[in-house]
Amino acid sequence: SEYTINMSLPATLVTGTIAYLVLGIVLVGIIFSMRSIGKLSKDDAAVGNIVAVIATVSMWLFWVCAWMHQWHPLIQPIYEG
Repeated sequence: SEYTINMSLPATLVTGTIAYLVLGIVLVGIIFSMRSIGKLSKDDAAVGNIVAVIATVSMWLFWVCAWMHQWHPLIQPIYEG
C-alpha cells in the first residue's frame, strides 16, 4: 500500500501562533504608546519591551508544547474492561 505524508501545518497551530503574535504586538504597542505620552521613561520602555517579548514567546512556547503533547501523545491509555 502507498502512504502519503502531509507536511502542512495544522490550522489550530497557525491560528494560535497568529493569536500570540497579535498579543505580542499589542503589548509592545501599549508600551510604545505609554512612552509616547510620557508615562514611561526611555529605560523603563526598553525594559518593558524586553519583558513583553520574552513573556509572549514563553507563553507561546508553553502553549505549543501543551498542544503538541495532546496532538500526538506518546503514552496511550490502556483500558481494562
